[in-house]
Amino acid sequence: MSPISPPQSVPSFSSKSPSKTLTTAPNSTRSCNRIHCELKKASAAPQKWTIDCVSSTDPIHIILKPPNSALLPSPMDSSLKNSKRVCLFYCSEMRDLAERIASESDAIELRSITWRTFADGFPNLFISNAQGVRGQHVAFLASFSSPGVIFEQLSIIYALPRLFVSSFTLILPFFPTGTSERMEDEGDVATAFTLARILSNIPISMGGPASLVIFDIHALQERFYFGDNVLPCFESGIPLLLNRLQSLPDSDNITIAFPDDGAWKRFHKQLQHFPMVVCAKVREGDQRIVRIKEGDPKGRHVVIVDDLVQSGGTLIECQKVLAKHGATKISAYVTHGIFPNKSWQRFNHDKGGNPENGMAYFWITDSCPETVKQVKNKPPFEVISLAAAIASALHI
Repeated sequence: MSPISPPQSVPSFSSKSPSKTLTTAPNSTRSCNRIHCELKKASAAPQKWTIDCVSSTDPIHIILKPPNSALLPSPMDSSLKNSKRVCLFYCSEMRDLAERIASESDAIELRSITWRTFADGFPNLFISNAQGVRGQHVAFLASFSSPGVIFEQLSIIYALPRLFVSSFTLILPFFPTGTSERMEDEGDVATAFTLARILSNIPISMGGPASLVIFDIHALQERFYFGDNVLPCFESGIPLLLNRLQSLPDSDNITIAFPDDGAWKRFHKQLQHFPMVVCAKVREGDQRIVRIKEGDPKGRHVVIVDDLVQSGGTLIECQKVLAKHGATKISAYVTHGIFPNKSWQRFNHDKGGNPENGMAYFWITDSCPETVKQVKNKPPFEVISLAAAIASALHI
């Protein structure tokens, strides 16, 4: 570059930029082709800027280069750019949980579906602003609380991936069928396998196979019922229980009890830092009685842990045997509080010193929304929400 004369005046800058003062280096000569300046703010230290002068022809071209730190995006800008935004649809039963999930993240936006029926009772459904979800990450929050609501939701589940969405996730917190299935005789039908096959045929979206989020599926072998066209993500509510136990005033006196070997196999690794009691059902004549197989509940606040409850008979028998062996306080946790025919009414609140007849706490999650409505503000029941865990799963 040919020598140039230093500028006789300071170049002007836009009035919207912070004030910049240009100063030439002392003893400038006609061969100078770089000028240094400082960016001065009242609230920050001066920053060094560089101006390169390019002068192949008149006029002089000035290139303003900010300091290296100014070239880097801020962490906030980076997180916003990389955030996975999700359009969350939901069935009518799950409205409250959907709103809690959306409140967990600004990147989750609720979208609506019109749930109607024709005169013959079959579904008449409408997805609002269907074109607006093209290229978006889409999720549907389902509740298969009864066979009567499954078909209309399957219709939505099969329709959403076909709207040219970037990806599709089905959140089914409680996988309902199969909780009482026993394949003991030829002719028994595994309806859990049937439902898994139906869900495995969800249409593929532009991003590939659908994701399926389920919490604490009842039988571990059901994990292998799903085909390769869906990506099951099996989550657990136990971390939420751990957070709640840590907040109890007697958190250092907790013992975990399992009503049977199946519950122990499922959950003991997540709860291994607690003392444990394992119960078992034994047959005496025509009766099945719960006995303590191992562990000692004496003087402890014992928390019975299982994946779900139906009639509650096993939990009540477990409660009685733990109280008989000296437990000073008894609570229970299940991820899925099904309680058909309002069987939750069998559980009373321990108002102090009466563990054989009542529980200090009975924790459930909001995976079964109808139960949540029924037990609200009724001790010993307390609902632990899956909202944060689901919001986290949606951003995988």
